[in-house]
Amino acid sequence: MSVRPLPRQDSQRIGELQKAQQQDEFSRGVRALLMRPLMAPGNEDFPAVRRQAERLRDWFAREAGWPLHIEREGARLFKRPANLTDDTRGLPTYDKRRYVLLCLACAVLERADPQITLQLLGERVVQWATEATLTSRGFEFTLRSAADRRDLVAVCKTLLEHGVLQRVAGDEESFIHDHSAAQHDALYDVQRRMLAGMLAAVRGPSTWRLEDMPVDFEDRLRSLVIEHAADGEQGRRDALRHHLARRLLDDPVIYTASLDADTQAYFVNQRGAMAGRLCEAAGLIAEQRAEGLALTDESGQLTDISMPAEGTEAHATLLVAEHLAQRLHDAQASPVTTDDAIAAFLRGAVDRYGRYWRKSAREPGAEKELANITLDRLHKLQLIAHQNGQIRPLAAIARFAIGETQIRPPSTHAVQNGAADSFFDT
Repeated sequence: MSVRPLPRQDSQRIGELQKAQQQDEFSRGVRALLMRPLMAPGNEDFPAVRRQAERLRDWFAREAGWPLHIEREGARLFKRPANLTDDTRGLPTYDKRRYVLLCLACAVLERADPQITLQLLGERVVQWATEATLTSRGFEFTLRSAADRRDLVAVCKTLLEHGVLQRVAGDEESFIHDHSAAQHDALYDVQRRMLAGMLAAVRGPSTWRLEDMPVDFEDRLRSLVIEHAADGEQGRRDALRHHLARRLLDDPVIYTASLDADTQAYFVNQRGAMAGRLCEAAGLIAEQRAEGLALTDESGQLTDISMPAEGTEAHATLLVAEHLAQRLHDAQASPVTTDDAIAAFLRGAVDRYGRYWRKSAREPGAEKELANITLDRLHKLQLIAHQNGQIRPLAAIARFAIGETQIRPPSTHAVQNGAADSFFDT
């Protein structure tokens, strides 16, 4: 019995659907790795990343110069920042102290058994914290205070989120309040493959000889990520393309004026083609203006800070953004303002919007803390330049010149921001 072949038109349509599915899966992999460069096998996008492994490796290496390792135990995209002086990135709630504890915890786990308890991890971190280099800089860590135990638990949660630790039993929160009782402990499996991928440096700090080790902080940062650059014109162009692609994939916006002369010339000539390739792969939308270029995500997933969003801080940030955008457009007023002026603006906004804010934000004096939070968010989004108490709105803030705010009932979750189509001044 013979099987009649599919009509040519149906066969072509099936091929197109398969190609579209492959592209969609590839885009899912790109987006997932950008948001989770160290990806554990339990991540919902990991199967797609494994299926698209070869294509993803080629794309990240070609466009951004980022190596990608994909194994059965997990995936690691070795993202290296284009701008080492940008201090707006980092783990939420982390300060210098917690970063030190994170490094110490990873060092302990590197030498630990396949399983470890939270109590034992803490005790060994305490031992390592007595190292002379740390104590000479005033670092001290014990398990005697709840604050110290809270910092250790925050580090453990970070390692859990990144798949370095897997909880077998126990609870971290009870450990904060009482670590002396055995029932207030937690047991973890140590995932060594994921632990090995925590550091994204080109060259590990332990590979430096003591006499050659860089001393200055900036030199140490550069030594971690310095990469070999091929000689010749093609090597120079590749380095420029990788630098710009890294910034476009990591930063909210690139302002043309922020680039040096060589990079600016390449950017002006190549930004259209570059943006097209990045947008096609990552499902983004390019907004090009004379002032610069932004790759935006309509879904809001590829961002650490959403705007607009729900909550008191998010609403206050939107109000301040609109206020600064209006100053940028007002030819009669200087666009530069101060921290105190923004705090006063928010104090005045309490009369109109305070009933929609949480109670603590309405208290006298709370406007200063709220102003600090909103300005930090705007700075991280590269909508303002903020230094020494001076605030200068940048061109991209123009999209938040939304005009008269419409107050919606508290039960309505839809946000009507009326933002302009343009991200920049035209």
